Parts: sequence; C-alpha cells; structure tokens
Amino acid sequence: MFGFTGNRMRSLILLTFSLQLLKSTYEQFPRQCITREVLGSKECCPVWEGDGSACGARSGRGVCGDVVVSDQPDGLQYPFKGIDDRERWPTVFFNRTCRCLQNFMGHNCGDCSFGYFGTNCAERRESIRKNIFHLSATERQKFISYLNLAKNTMSQDYVMATGTYSEMNNGTMPMFLNVSIYDLFVWMHFYVSRHAMLGGTNNVWRQVDFGHWAPAFLPWHRVYLLRWEHEIRKLTGDASFTIPYWDWRDAQDCEVCTDDLMGSQSRLNPNLISPSSVFSSWKVICSRAPEYSMRGVLCDGREEGPLLRNPGKHDRNLAVGLPTAANVEFALNLAQYDTGDMDITANMSFRNTLEGFGDPQTGLGSAAKLGMHAAVHVFMNGSMSSVQGSANDPIFILHHAFVDSIYEQWLRRHQPDKSHYPTTNAPIGHNSEYYMAPFIPLYRNGDYFLSSKDMGYEYSYLQDPGESTFTYFSLCTSVLAIWLAAVRACVLQRTRTPRGPEKQPLIISTDTEGSSDSYRAMMS
Repeated sequence: MFGFTGNRMRSLILLTFSLQLLKSTYEQFPRQCITREVLGSKECCPVWEGDGSACGARSGRGVCGDVVVSDQPDGLQYPFKGIDDRERWPTVFFNRTCRCLQNFMGHNCGDCSFGYFGTNCAERRESIRKNIFHLSATERQKFISYLNLAKNTMSQDYVMATGTYSEMNNGTMPMFLNVSIYDLFVWMHFYVSRHAMLGGTNNVWRQVDFGHWAPAFLPWHRVYLLRWEHEIRKLTGDASFTIPYWDWRDAQDCEVCTDDLMGSQSRLNPNLISPSSVFSSWKVICSRAPEYSMRGVLCDGREEGPLLRNPGKHDRNLAVGLPTAANVEFALNLAQYDTGDMDITANMSFRNTLEGFGDPQTGLGSAAKLGMHAAVHVFMNGSMSSVQGSANDPIFILHHAFVDSIYEQWLRRHQPDKSHYPTTNAPIGHNSEYYMAPFIPLYRNGDYFLSSKDMGYEYSYLQDPGESTFTYFSLCTSVLAIWLAAVRACVLQRTRTPRGPEKQPLIISTDTEGSSDSYRAMMS
C-alpha cells in the first residue's frame, strides 16, 4: 500500500482507514459527557461498548469512582483560588470519572495502558521512536500522510470547550465545538498554557501555566505525546506507528524544513510554507493569545490564517540559535530535577535549563536569553513561536519528542526516586499528585517521573551507545563541568539585580512581520 506517492497515497489512506474513525475513544471532553444532564451530575463515566456498562465494569475493566484531588499547598506564584477551571482538575467539571483497572485505560476504560496491546491488553510491547532522518522514504511519507489525515478528520467522539464553566452557567449551557483530531491536540496545548481569566476584558493573570515553567513541564508533554501517538494508531489502524524525533543539536538551520518532510519556505513569501508541501494548506487555531486576553475569552476554534514559519530570522535578542550538544550535556549533568521556587527562576535545575529559562552554560534561572527547548520555538519564528498556539506547527511533535528523549537520558543517568519529584509548593498544577489538565482520563504528574521503558517505548539513539550523548568522556568530565559552572554562577549571581516575580521573562505574543505570534520575553 505504501508504494504509492503524493496525493494517490493520501487518498488511499483516507479511503482505507475511514471506517476506523468510529472506533476512536481517547480524548478530552468525550461527547457523552458534555450534555446538560451529565454536566449537571458532574459524573463522566461513559459506557464501554464492549459490554454495555459504564467504564466496562462488567468486564472488570474499571469502575466509576469519586475523583480525589490532593490538598498539598501550591507555590505563591498564583494568588487566587476558585477562579480557574483548571484548579483541582477536573473537579470543576466532574467529580466522578472512570477509574480503570489492570492494564486498561481511557475515559471509558476501553483502551490499553501505554505499552500494552491486544483485545485484553495483555500483550506487552516496546515501540521504538526513530530519528526522522533514519526513516525510509516510505516511512516518512506515511508519517506526513498520517499528520494530514488527522488534520482533516473530524473527531467522532470528542469536542473542545469554547467557554469556561461559569460561561456555561455551571453546565446548563454547554459550550463545545467539533474539532479535527490534530486540532484537538492544538486546543489541549492552548488550554493548559492559557492565561487565567479574572473576569471582564483585558483582565488576566499571565504568570500561570499548568504545563510549563515548572516541574510538570516534562511529565505533561510526555503524556501529551503518548496520547497523540495513541490517537494516530487508532485513527489509522497502524499499531506500529511511533513518533519520530528531530535531533537539533548543533544544527545550523531547520533541517526538517524540506518539502518531503515538514515543508520548505515559499518562494513568494518566506513566512509561508511552500505550496509543494501539504502543510501549506493548513490553517491554525488558538494562535491569538493577546486577542483572547483583551476580550477575556477562550479560543473558539475558528481558523486564524495559514501556518507561518520563517526559521532562523528570529529576534537574536531572545535566543542565539538552535541548541548545541554541549548545552544538552550541561543540562544532563545537573543532578537536581528542580530547585528553589521551582519556576523559571530556578538555579541549577535540570528541568528549568532544559525548558530554556536556565542558562545552558551556568545553570542560572531567568537567563538573559532563552535556550534549549524555548530557543527552538523562537528559532522557528512563526506559529510555533507562541506558547499557546505552538502545537499548530507539526514540527512541534518532532521537537518535543527529542526533548522527551533528553528527559529520558536524565532519568537513566541519575535514576531518581519518585520522591525526588516535588510533592508540595510547586506552582499550581505542578505538584506530584496533581492531575494534568485538561486530560480525561486522569494522569498524575508524579506518575510520569519514570523511564519511558515503563510506558512501552524507547528512543533508537539511546539503544546504541555509539549514538548516545552519554559517553565515558562526558562521565569523566561531568564533575569538573558542574564545578566550573557553579563557580561562574556564583560570580554572576553576585553581579545580577534580583528579579521579583513580576519581572520574570514571561512569554507573551505580539504580531510581527515574520510571525503571527512570536516568543517575547519581558527582560529587565
């Protein structure tokens, strides 16, 4: 089947897998749970079609149970209580959901847990995520076709919320919208990172993010990728599908920006994708954060123009360029997952350095320029350069797969206990026992502070010691590197002006010639 090319191949995939759409059962806000009656009952325990019982209870798959949320205190970055639907997720919407048993998972326990397959979810299998440049021509073409299929296939089972619970009059006026499978994930990334709305126009709290700027950044995106990967498998019927990654270390340009991969630049307008790429026809959603904040509304799912990207033409005051192998190695040598207030000011924090707010040479938080993960977003100089709308660009998937692989390297190198992940006083949404917004079924942050092997997947370059960045030489030099960095950090710290929370380099969005929403940092 995959011997076909171009439009013929895409058409064949659409025809072959169209019947699979009715089987999709794996996303946020299931249709069964958005009626006035269900929202009023606050119970989201859908029936599993396999046995006709809620949560597949008759088959021992799960039970409908109370949601128990943690009462551990949060950090001081968010001084409000009871104003945001993501607080104590998902209890604003639902206080009873399916609690799946054994190896079952899903909003109705109709799916298998990550790493398990088969009718009864008894088959354990390890999937391998590969470097995108190591894929065969057929595998690359299949990946692009799957992306486009997801972009153009309306989810049959799930919807996106376009209003807050309060705007829904406490559930009596549901506000949900049909959305494609790909755009559903764009919305999920928007929703977790959006500003908290305090009421009225231009009245938001920007210093909050339930999936970034704090410890849950890596576990949240790990679950996000697993969910995305799982959804593509269900859509296409291809259980062997895995997300490829882009190893951007020491790259001088956007190596994946070619027409046979993620699209080159248009010759007529360098901010647009080449018409030879299928991505030139993609339209973005949830990309106008400043407008939503001004109006005091959520993203409504409307198309907001073409996908934008002009890599390398970014603001050099924000980021120098793509990260280096030395940057990655420095981060991997940091022994502490998070430190201090566990936000973007954290010093010598692996999480903060990898996320891009810690200096990749000193480990100091609130770095003068963005690095690592954030630098790649800035470098793309377009749709991917806005936190809330960044998932519109499919390069987001490749990028975060590689970030996840670095996280995996750190976990293997340092082998931290689960207790190493903060249980208290992290920014809201980031404590160990906090459920990740906006996922249903529910996942706790701390449960994904463990090796990818426990979730059934591996990275190809971590299998081969010759490809791994963890070499004998790096082991021998790691102690010296950390010592020198610590000395430099102490010197710089003494000469820096202290920054209060109100002067943190927040990521905001503004319209520029080169991009619809660019990373902007408030540097003082």
